Amino acid sequence: MKRLLAPASLAVLAMVAFLLTGGGAPLPSPDGLPDPGALTGWGLPVAVVFQQLLAVATVGSLMVPLLAMRTLREDLNRRGLLAVRAAARLALAWFVVTVAVIVFTVSDQLAVPVGKLGFNEFVSYAWQTSQGQSALVSAFVIAMAAIAARMSLTVRESAWALAIAFLANVPPILTGHSASSGSHDLAVIALMFHIGLMLTWAGGVVALVWHLRGDDSVRAFRRFSPLAAWCFAITFISGALSAAVRLGDFGELFASGYGWGVLAKIAVFALLGFTALRVRRRLSADERPLSLLGFEVALLAAAVGLGVGLSRTANPVGRIYVTNAEALLGGPMPPPPTVSRLLWSFTPSGTGFMLVGLGSALYIAGIVALRRRGDTWSPLRTLSWFVGLLIAGWATFGGLGTYANVLFSAHMAAHMVIGMIVPVFLVIGAPLNLALRALPGSDVPGGQGPRQMLSGLLRSRFVRLVSHPIFAAVMFVGGLYVIYFTGLFTWLMGNHLGHAFMEIHFLIAGMVYYEVLIGTSPINRISYLGRLLVLLAITPFHAFFGITMMTSSTAIGAEYYEALQRPWLTDLLHDNYVGGGISWGTGEVPMLLVAMMLVAQWFTSDQRKAKQFDRREAAKGDDTELAAYNAWLEKIGKETEGH
Repeated sequence: MKRLLAPASLAVLAMVAFLLTGGGAPLPSPDGLPDPGALTGWGLPVAVVFQQLLAVATVGSLMVPLLAMRTLREDLNRRGLLAVRAAARLALAWFVVTVAVIVFTVSDQLAVPVGKLGFNEFVSYAWQTSQGQSALVSAFVIAMAAIAARMSLTVRESAWALAIAFLANVPPILTGHSASSGSHDLAVIALMFHIGLMLTWAGGVVALVWHLRGDDSVRAFRRFSPLAAWCFAITFISGALSAAVRLGDFGELFASGYGWGVLAKIAVFALLGFTALRVRRRLSADERPLSLLGFEVALLAAAVGLGVGLSRTANPVGRIYVTNAEALLGGPMPPPPTVSRLLWSFTPSGTGFMLVGLGSALYIAGIVALRRRGDTWSPLRTLSWFVGLLIAGWATFGGLGTYANVLFSAHMAAHMVIGMIVPVFLVIGAPLNLALRALPGSDVPGGQGPRQMLSGLLRSRFVRLVSHPIFAAVMFVGGLYVIYFTGLFTWLMGNHLGHAFMEIHFLIAGMVYYEVLIGTSPINRISYLGRLLVLLAITPFHAFFGITMMTSSTAIGAEYYEALQRPWLTDLLHDNYVGGGISWGTGEVPMLLVAMMLVAQWFTSDQRKAKQFDRREAAKGDDTELAAYNAWLEKIGKETEGH
């Protein structure tokens, strides 16, 4: 705990300095208006700073066993056990500070001093507001992380505790001020990546500085270095996207207090990048750059303080939406669709940016890793992967994605593209095969590296369940009926992350299904005949789904589309009919293509097996002739000895 005081002091100073200069400092309310008081005004941001730093310290302590391990199944060594027990204590402190944040938040929102709050106010906040509910869920998950850390005795158990600690940071993101900014899903998803990767990066540095010494530190340094590089890049990009959503206009970067805070955070990140580069160079020279890592901890603490200050400062986009459409869409209603607009429009999408950006970066990194070893990767698989990402971009942040939130017919078209066409190209790209070849193996004899972990995951019971043909088929087709015929669709469309959830569900369900049918990754597979039967079995269910929508007398999602008050194409039932026709008509084309690919793979496999059989038989024939020849020579030798 004492080690936390120095970075906490720096973070608080950075936060206070920015609030005083950026216009976010708490001020007394005008006479006659309720005022929560200075204790709440300053206590809330200070408590949030400690909350985030304790989250970093908890995550960092739980990362120690993973950074120093040989295998996941091994027991914690003394250093790992001490780190995990420290994580349990830190998580307990994290829980206490989170409760304090809840108290200050209630005081701030009700404009009532902390000392005058009653039990009823807390109950109302917890049960009647989304922020209160998320805060309670977060506190509960933090408590579970503390318990899991206290009970961990193996590396695998500490990894589960680490996952729970990460999960505790998610609920506040879903209901924070990012959820009320423009481009809802972009703001939330960008912030989730920003906080998650920042936690990983800062936590890893904390683990190296506070816990790891001796021989373990060298191995941990080398393991964490490439991960830190990815964390830096993604944290910077996601932070830039998040700031762009809140600024709204580039000019606000220099014309608002919030913009000056963003500039200050950019400067801190530039120093962090320079420091991280120096750390990697020291590692290449087999040095242990503890002093540089200490400086990195200080910069990360300053970044946390600035982040809290930004969250307490009004951003230029933080306005009240004028229409229901703006509130639901996170922006203005697009103009009536035309062919040109459906092809070339652009609307920021967190799901699309995540898929295309991260998918491209990871795939290219895999190819580069192979080439550095002198290996090659199929250009056709690479082309297929990027064609799939290109189509996914069109269906999420391109023209089709622009209207997917506004028109049911466009939504169904995007669903068909994301769930049935994009996965075919991505599965042909064989990302799992590339990862198995490109990921590094263990850096210790008999240990588990990223490659062994992925290989073990593909052989796990979970993957065997998910990749079972029946399970994959039910997820692929059954999800349609559950989402669209139960009222779930209306609720999801009314939630700022509901559409993103559907896009991710469609994509994952499609990739699992097509991987089972035509993929090449090393998972348990049934015969080609069985795969063809699975493909044929779901076709009527998919066709029936489309026909049912076309003949429905009630428009799906009518409440949501009526709330949009769309000024064009107002016939919801006709739009529903068009959407059903798109689902029925376009859904059969990928099925036919996959069936043709499956038959081609079946034929190729049989040809390969036939050639292998012929070679074995030929080898057997050669062995028979050789045996006969040897027997003839032996016979001649005996006859010669007899004479």
